[in-house]
Amino acid sequence: MTLDGKVAIVAGASRGIGEVTARALARSGASVVLAARDSTAIETVAADIRASGGRALAVPTDVGDSDSAERLVAVTLEKFGRLDAAFNNATDGPVPAPLAEIDPLDFDLGIRTNVRGTFLGMKFQIPAMLASGGGSIVNMASVAGVRGTANLAGYVAAKAGIIGLTKVAALDYADQGIRVNVLAPGPILTYHLEAAGDDVQRRAGQAAPMRRVGLPEEVAATVIWLFSDQSSYITGVTLPVDGGMAAGEKPPLAKNLTRRPAPL
Repeated sequence: MTLDGKVAIVAGASRGIGEVTARALARSGASVVLAARDSTAIETVAADIRASGGRALAVPTDVGDSDSAERLVAVTLEKFGRLDAAFNNATDGPVPAPLAEIDPLDFDLGIRTNVRGTFLGMKFQIPAMLASGGGSIVNMASVAGVRGTANLAGYVAAKAGIIGLTKVAALDYADQGIRVNVLAPGPILTYHLEAAGDDVQRRAGQAAPMRRVGLPEEVAATVIWLFSDQSSYITGVTLPVDGGMAAGEKPPLAKNLTRRPAPL
């Protein structure tokens, strides 16, 4: 799948899904603008992409700050002259805890980065895409924003908010050449899950009907598809990348339960 000539912004590109997606976009032919607060990390990734023959620019960005979010798009237009795609992937939030034990400031941080950050990203990305003749935006939520998860009040509220924002943006610009969709991943093998160890990874995989965790590359491939013309009639969709979790629960013995009883 080729994105030759396209220009894409990836927020939260310093590591994990964002980094993998930025690299995949560059391999597909897109010019990539990497955004994150960690300027050293994104410059390292951008330099690596350029060394491999790709086109990449690192722009240190705080997605929750209006001036910073606006500057990201302005620098993109100054460097590449257009904007065709954006992956709003930056995330933050409180550590897991029962709702009443969450510090309000930590809760606010999750809302600022996730909801406000996604809103500000789209606020400045959309006019640039309109000027370029249209485009595709992919926002990052989670299966937790669809069905809820205990001890993650701040995270769940933020991801559910992103899903709502995505639907509104999709409706607002559906007839103007801009498509807006949102991903809802399940357990993905990023740095957090890697650091948690084999046992946590095994249990996370068992929570999915496919009985495994997903890979960042699988999320990246979905983003690229949503950026491409192959998904040209898709907008406003919450797309699970979760090994079947959104479909419901699969009991451990479900395979046996499907067998017909032996005749008497």
